[in-house]
Order: sequence, then structure tokens, then C-alpha cells
Amino acid sequence: MKIKEIYDLAIKEGMNADPRGEEELKRVLEKAKKEYDDLKETEKEFFDLEKLTNPYSDTRILIGDSDVEVKSILCGIDIEVGEVLLADRLKEKGKDIDLLLAHHPEGKSLTGLPGVMKMQADIWHREGVPINIGDVLIDKRMKEVQRSLMPVNHNRAVDAARILDIPFMNIHTPADNMVTSFLQKQFDELSPYTVKDVIDFLKKIPEYKEAAKMGAGPMILVGDGDKRAGRVVVDMTGGTEGPEGVLEKLADAGVGTIVGMHMGNKLRKKADEYHINVVIAGHIASDAVGLNLLLDKFEKKEINITPCSGLMRVSR
Repeated sequence: MKIKEIYDLAIKEGMNADPRGEEELKRVLEKAKKEYDDLKETEKEFFDLEKLTNPYSDTRILIGDSDVEVKSILCGIDIEVGEVLLADRLKEKGKDIDLLLAHHPEGKSLTGLPGVMKMQADIWHREGVPINIGDVLIDKRMKEVQRSLMPVNHNRAVDAARILDIPFMNIHTPADNMVTSFLQKQFDELSPYTVKDVIDFLKKIPEYKEAAKMGAGPMILVGDGDKRAGRVVVDMTGGTEGPEGVLEKLADAGVGTIVGMHMGNKLRKKADEYHINVVIAGHIASDAVGLNLLLDKFEKKEINITPCSGLMRVSR
């Protein structure tokens, strides 16, 4: 496969698993086109043209010719300068590495992270939160995240890959969509009775099982194992964690248990205040599940995957 084909397949699979659905994604792309068409000619050079076909601003080919043929990928949850040097060292030892593939955003994908957060309002709306309230809540949170990214040195790893002439891309929200869809379907079918049942189910999944052996597996953050789970909602996509204010709205909408990758202390206190159980499945393990679902499709195209940086490779 060429790099562009890998990129296009990731976007396609991410859209297929997107909780917003086909019609909303169509509106997102149409809005991007109108935004571009309405720009003055002097402003169009600054517009990210990928937005016209890719609704995930945190997923990009960061460096390299998109027509390069790929037979071998070094893939990790994070690809930073150390992993770039690792790829170069492996090449020195005779191992082919045609592409660096990260999950977490770097470079322009990192500056684009706030742009995918808008989808959280649609996810909450699906659970019963009025869309007008969700839009207001996520808008404030998006601005917070954007401000927090302003001082970051976004391009360190990308520059290292450029100097060493190793193509580099990342796949963030599409993979997160896939783990969210994968887990939500199974919880909907399972209908776990207690919070402990949620934990027990997660520990049967290889990535979470191995993480548990390392002390980084599923854990109950709010509530306890004997409490009834109620309606279980998987919250693992949309860029990064949402605003505190949404916990009250989700409780009012009837959500009983949130299964997430991680949750900060402020959100944890709000979940406790509104009596929502919270199960943290594990950040890196959850990222690995999403990536693995995609990597299975790449391997069917006869691409060799070398996992690194927290990625436990599991085929399904």
C-alpha cells in the first residue's frame, strides 16, 4: 500500500465507526467546503485542504511523500524523537521501516486536536443531552484545550523524522472511534448488571488483561463493584476529555456508568457528586485496542507491523 492508501483507509474506517453517523459527517465536510469557498484568495493558502475530505483534524500525514510504497511500519501509541531514532537504528541494523505510525497527534495533528472535540456534543445528544446545551459546554472546553496547546513545541518529532528522511503519520480519532464502537456494541449486548461485571468483561480483552498484569488495567474510579451499572456509555473518542458541566446533564439523561480511557480529578469529583459510576479501562490499553482494529486491516494488505511505544499487538 502507498502511504496515501493507508491514510484513506484509516479515515474510511474511522468514519464507519463514527458515533455521529453518515449524515452528520456529511454536514461536517460540507461546512468545511463552505468555509473554504467563503475565504478571500489571500487567506486560502492557510486553509488545511485535508478538511474537505477528512473530518478528523487530529489525523494527518505529517511528513513524507504520500506515494511511497509501504511494506513495513514502526507503530506506537506515541512516536516522539526517541522512537524516530529507534526507527533509524533499526534501519541501520538492516530492518526495513517504510513508515512511522503514531496514535497520538504530533505536528499539525496536535494543533488540530481541538477541532475534533465538537463531536462530543453529538455523542452526548445521542445519550439524551440537548444538543444546544452540549454545543455550549464543548465550545468552552475546546477553547481551554486550544489555549493549553499554544506553548507546545508541536513539531519536534516531525522535524526529527524529516531530518532522517522517514515518512511519518498519525491516526488518532479514527482509532478512538473504533475502540468506542467495539466496546459499546459489546456492552449493549452484555448489559452488565454491576460495576464489577464491567471490570470483569474488560479484563477478558487481551490488551486490558495484559495492562492489568502491569498494574495499569481497568479500575473503578467512582462507585464500587457491587453498585448496579445502569446504562453503560463508552466515552473514548472526541479528542480529549470533556467539560465538568456535562456530568450533571449525563446523569439527568439516565447514564449510570461511564467507561473511559482516563478522567481528571475535577471530572471525577463531578461524577461522584452526580452518582455516575466511572470505570477507567486504561488509556494506553484502550488506544492499543483501537489501533489494533485498524492494523488488522493493514496486515491484510501484507504490511509488516513492528509495535513499540506501549502498543501491544493483538490480531482479531
